Amino acid sequence: MRIGELAKAANCTTDTVRFYEKEGLLPPPERTEANYRNYTPAHIDRLRFIRNCRALDMTHDEVRALLSASYEPSIGCGTIDSLLDEHIAHVDERIAELVRLREQLGTLRARCAGDAAVKECGIMQGLTSMETTLEKHRGTHLG
Repeated sequence: MRIGELAKAANCTTDTVRFYEKEGLLPPPERTEANYRNYTPAHIDRLRFIRNCRALDMTHDEVRALLSASYEPSIGCGTIDSLLDEHIAHVDERIAELVRLREQLGTLRARCAGDAAVKECGIMQGLTSMETTLEKHRGTHLG
């Protein structure tokens, strides 16, 4: 099958297919005599696997680790369990960061009476007077 057919089967774009090939996540297909890409059903399975991992916010390295584990199907799934446990911990960190952000925004929003002129707006004053902090490395795996 051609790249457009593969993309349609995996519900993505041809650019996505090319990107995953370039990243080494999707193996390069064989080429026809006319130099067209010729994909197989195995490519559909791999592309769906990658897209499902990405939909779960997994990094390319995490996807690579899962794919690597799939090359040795007879070994135990402890590596996969550990990877998913780490990913769940990253999600928990992100949730905590978002809760803190929500609290900050709520506090800021509470500063506005709603009918004030912009120059007297509590939100604008709060944004100006808030102490800025050093940009820190986010605690999650996505940086």
